[in-house]
Amino acid sequence: MSTEAAQVSELRETTSTAALEVAQRLIVNVGRVLEGKREVVELAVAALLARGHLLIEDVPGVGKTTLARALAASIGLEFKRIQFTSDLMPADVLGGSVYSQQKGEFSFRKGPVFTNVLLADEINRTTPKTQSALLEAMDERRVSLDGHTYVLEDPFFVLATQNPEEFFGTYPLPESQLDRFLMRLRIGYPPQDVERQVIGRRRKVDPVSELLPVIERRDLLAAQVGVDRVRISDEVVDYLHALILATRATPLLAIGASTRAAIALERATRACALTSGRIYATPDDVKTVAVAVLAHRVRPSGSRDGSVAHADGERIVRDLLASMPVPV
Repeated sequence: MSTEAAQVSELRETTSTAALEVAQRLIVNVGRVLEGKREVVELAVAALLARGHLLIEDVPGVGKTTLARALAASIGLEFKRIQFTSDLMPADVLGGSVYSQQKGEFSFRKGPVFTNVLLADEINRTTPKTQSALLEAMDERRVSLDGHTYVLEDPFFVLATQNPEEFFGTYPLPESQLDRFLMRLRIGYPPQDVERQVIGRRRKVDPVSELLPVIERRDLLAAQVGVDRVRISDEVVDYLHALILATRATPLLAIGASTRAAIALERATRACALTSGRIYATPDDVKTVAVAVLAHRVRPSGSRDGSVAHADGERIVRDLLASMPVPV
């Protein structure tokens, strides 16, 4: 190996190792308030490190807001929340021009989307026009209004929620917009013993308010770069690609995973390696993130709307994984 190649390899190892430390600090800190849900915390941290966005579909009261606030508090980032309703307008999300009588001119007033961590609560309760405004900002990481473009500051992480049990007065996200989310997760109820402990503590203070930052903003940005330098072998990429091809070949799916979905799965796999304590990716990392990354990007044959179709997608992706040979 040449001196230059050795230096590049050493830089890659150093960057990946630093990213691994960032991932582990975040997981431990967030886990202090979202107890009994380490797998969910690891996937959420992986989505953050991979520069993706996260959609959580679950019933109220299981910790969706807690997860978003804990991630922001663990890095000392700015956090904002939007409660989506049917009368919410795009300007309520993005901002707009406001006339100043003193200056005699219009100036741009930033909306809540200008933050580091944004909780988009019950995103399916607002109109498609407002949903589209947010999702476009998520994808392009900038806002264009009145002929001006405003860049969103890095890091920019959206955690959106929706209740799968309520459909009256909602506007389900179309597939093209669901694709803006790197992962779709459920938190679920905590284990019984953990829930009993939480009840018994009778906390008088908000546990998130007691969290202290464990990394700085620059550490997170460096860790996001570190994801690109996680080693992933040709065998793992072939395994990942075989899963993508399988979603297109099975008659159980009317629409399989796209090339964009394949790219998202590869990046999520690298980030998952870091949350699992490694600087190299394995087939197990693909297995860990595959359902969260792919299930909302495929359409089951004869699918119905809502959470039933998504559950079918999850089951089909799991079955495909189980049927595929794993590289040794």
